[in-house]
Amino acid sequence: QVQLVESGGGLVQTGGSLRLSCAASGRTLSSYAMGWCRQAPGKEREFVAAISWNGGSTLYADSVKGRFTISRDNAKNTVYLQMNSLKPEDTAVYSCAATPSLYFNHVPSSPTGFDSWGQGTQVTVSS
Repeated sequence: QVQLVESGGGLVQTGGSLRLSCAASGRTLSSYAMGWCRQAPGKEREFVAAISWNGGSTLYADSVKGRFTISRDNAKNTVYLQMNSLKPEDTAVYSCAATPSLYFNHVPSSPTGFDSWGQGTQVTVSS
């Protein structure tokens, strides 16, 4: 199973930017679809973004579309989430997730579509 470690979270003001990174070990990421999900206090974990094994397909939650960008560098075994125009409602613990690719453009669309998780990194957006 792949091990995932997130970094890059922190405190930022409304309108600011952060870039999250997810470093993988134990397996090469090139055969995995990857994604990011988040969980705010008292709420269920929600899907944020996902990317296919080769980066050719991406999917975003409506709430982040146009503001967040997911990308990957398989040579570095790392996935990124660039977050711009951050809002207080983006405050949550962000977790990186992975699942073996089932087909060429496989992109999970919900947290249940992933089977490996990182521990998460806190993102706090102040108003």
